[in-house]
Amino acid sequence: MTLLTADITVFNGSAQMVENIAISLQAGEAVTLIGETGSGKSLFADAILGTLPQGLHATGAVTIDGTHVDPQLPSSLEAFWGHRISVLPQEPWRALDPLMRSRAQVAEVHKLVAKSPTAAQDATQDLEALDLGDAADRFPFELSGGMAQRLAIAAARAGGANIVVADEPTKGLDTGRRDEVARQLNTVTASGGALLTITHDLQLAEALGGEILVLRRGRLIERGPAHQVLGSPAHPYTAELIEAEPRYWPARACQTNGTKVLQGKGITVERGGRALFADLNLDLHAGEVVGLCGPSGVGKSSLGDTLLGITKPAKGEVVRGAAATKRFQKLWQDPPAAFAPHITLGRGLKDLMSLHHLPAEKLPPLLELLRLDPNLLDRKPDAVSGGELQRLSIVRALLLDPIFLFADEPTSRLDPLTQRDVMQMLVDLARKKGIAVLLVSHDQDLIARATDRQINLKAA
Repeated sequence: MTLLTADITVFNGSAQMVENIAISLQAGEAVTLIGETGSGKSLFADAILGTLPQGLHATGAVTIDGTHVDPQLPSSLEAFWGHRISVLPQEPWRALDPLMRSRAQVAEVHKLVAKSPTAAQDATQDLEALDLGDAADRFPFELSGGMAQRLAIAAARAGGANIVVADEPTKGLDTGRRDEVARQLNTVTASGGALLTITHDLQLAEALGGEILVLRRGRLIERGPAHQVLGSPAHPYTAELIEAEPRYWPARACQTNGTKVLQGKGITVERGGRALFADLNLDLHAGEVVGLCGPSGVGKSSLGDTLLGITKPAKGEVVRGAAATKRFQKLWQDPPAAFAPHITLGRGLKDLMSLHHLPAEKLPPLLELLRLDPNLLDRKPDAVSGGELQRLSIVRALLLDPIFLFADEPTSRLDPLTQRDVMQMLVDLARKKGIAVLLVSHDQDLIARATDRQINLKAA
């Protein structure tokens, strides 16, 4: 039984953004889109869902469970949301109600979409299945990025839709959580549903199986069974993409310690009255890149906020020296948090430079360094890809000449090629400019090859 077909072209005015890509998903089948950041993967999915950013439009045809829908009339697709087709979003914070507790968010979908008479019990089971039982009564702002991602997955699946679109579903998750999400997604196809996934995580793509489509610059350059595309790629770009994974990076020579930039003494961090970790001591030096490891929810992002002075430790102290506060910067796990949603990206960056009296000529070299088209600055944050927004958040931080960067999963939305280049750039800048970088990542290969040493956070 065919659950979803789509033959889509996406335009920005008369400019073609995605060139005539077609898929057909049968019951029990999975299709995964991979490719470089900004290649059109999310735009293709948005056209199927009727959620293209303002100014873009799609042509072609979409069929959902045998019903034909015109993608040029995106509002006609809304009737399918939740109970026929569901979305696991790239940005969990955009999918969650900030004023609702975790269990209530999932129960609401069970009640209103699935019409379940046991919505509260169903929600509890869903949360426990994703190891979120202890977070049932917490608000989204009390969750780590990985926990918020799992909550968004639970809410999206609660409606019982048999077609699932998953946009970067394992972003910000450790290996164990990623494998659990893969198992959850595989239950979609095992139960007769259809799965369309967008990911930069090639190990997830391998675990999901099915068919893989490789996109580059809005064009389909290769497609085939997952084992074939990933094991014996036919296109040179696909091979290059695979070889750029962190596990293939060369080992890096460790940096000799420079001047001490920041020190933590006996730090204990709590959330909701519960200690996440206790009695942590650390020294960070100019020019070194330190990896911060630990399972989702252990307090890695909370430690970064404490070191930056955004929050105070429950115990201990942080010594930051006499440097200006603006030189202690954060690369956010969710880059929308770094940008005002209702103004263009260019306006936001110009306001930042004006506030700190920075010359306009400082911006273009950073855009070039991070392979960003200056025309992106004319758009608002929701009109660029997640990877492009993540690189723009790096530009925003670097404008202020930081001496300390807390890099919270800074490459989690980037394809392997761009991730490799961005990490090389961050390490080189740390060395050249004497920046102390504390790097959070759940990718153990990346941490091993991009950092001088590691700190492994353990729960209190």
